[in-house]
Amino acid sequence: MESNAATQALSAQLMRGRLDVNVNDAVIAPDSLFGFAERRNPKRAFLFVSKVLGRHIPVRPSVMVASFESLAAEIPADLPGPVLVIGMAETAVGLGAGVHRAYSATRPDTVYMVSTRHPTGTELFTRFEEEHSHASAHLIHLPVDAQVREQMLNARSLVLVDDEASTGKTFINLHRALVDAGLDKVEQVVTCVLTDWSGGAVREALGDSVHQVSLLKGSYEFFEDTDAPLPDMPAVGTIAAGDWPVNADNDWGRLGVRSVADTLAPGLHVEPGEKILVVGTSEFVWRPFLLAERLERAGADVHFSSTSRSPIALGHAIEHALSFADNYGLGIANFLYNVRPGQFDRVLICSETPQQAVSAELLKTLNAQVIVDAK
Repeated sequence: MESNAATQALSAQLMRGRLDVNVNDAVIAPDSLFGFAERRNPKRAFLFVSKVLGRHIPVRPSVMVASFESLAAEIPADLPGPVLVIGMAETAVGLGAGVHRAYSATRPDTVYMVSTRHPTGTELFTRFEEEHSHASAHLIHLPVDAQVREQMLNARSLVLVDDEASTGKTFINLHRALVDAGLDKVEQVVTCVLTDWSGGAVREALGDSVHQVSLLKGSYEFFEDTDAPLPDMPAVGTIAAGDWPVNADNDWGRLGVRSVADTLAPGLHVEPGEKILVVGTSEFVWRPFLLAERLERAGADVHFSSTSRSPIALGHAIEHALSFADNYGLGIANFLYNVRPGQFDRVLICSETPQQAVSAELLKTLNAQVIVDAK
């Protein structure tokens, strides 16, 4: 992996202060990897918005795959197995799945799981907190499949995947929760992020068994304007089951998987060059991504994005925002960023809940089609 050793200084003036960033080591140009935005969150004002993640900015699937493979290539190949890969809800569940797919191509003893904010009705293994987040509580469920459960409980290596590490504290909280819940055979820990601002904090806290993998390393300092008003943040932190609960029998990672099949809309036809947006919903992004990847290979001009609970202010990397009711019946606001009506020839919104659960307002605004996961 080639890197750029020259330090680059970047800055963003936000409504609640100034964010100064120093990039010390980057695989690709920082302005191709991330932008800035302002959270509607009193606990933390700033946000690094990834340009390769496919969450807040639509991204071509092939660009996303390149980031999956670049990160996986940096994970030590000789980690003691079994290896448990965990993607962090909600932003990094697709990134984690992509890293797992790339890494598991070289070895069979890997399991992928996600932290989640959606209870499945099955046994809970542990929970932990992401203290600065708009939705701080994360759940980790115990796998139902006996073989997957055995691999998870006997994991000797952890690969913890998130879009970015600001302080490393969420990784430290997750590691502690897993060990306290019974993962006592862990010998090696890998943190795997697109952008790492944590300054080696996880390794400092957990010891020399930690490897920190990223596409960019740097540091930041936020100079808060204490006179600026704090924003009102929507109540999006629930971890309850909604009117349209998730189906534990149709799992893609909450209960642990070795791989996930490409099952959405198998007969969907596209025209060469047709501009298509595939949208995942909340944590349901990996099967939608597989659909987007397939349509891109078929010759369409495809971008991928996903809805989010994350309340972000307009400005900087967030040029447009749609707000609508969530598709789980939780009564919380969801958002779709940087997608304008008429921008694409076709918009496919993929859901793990029934079609009637998807916001009719969103469908009308984007003239969108719903693709339901009915595997």
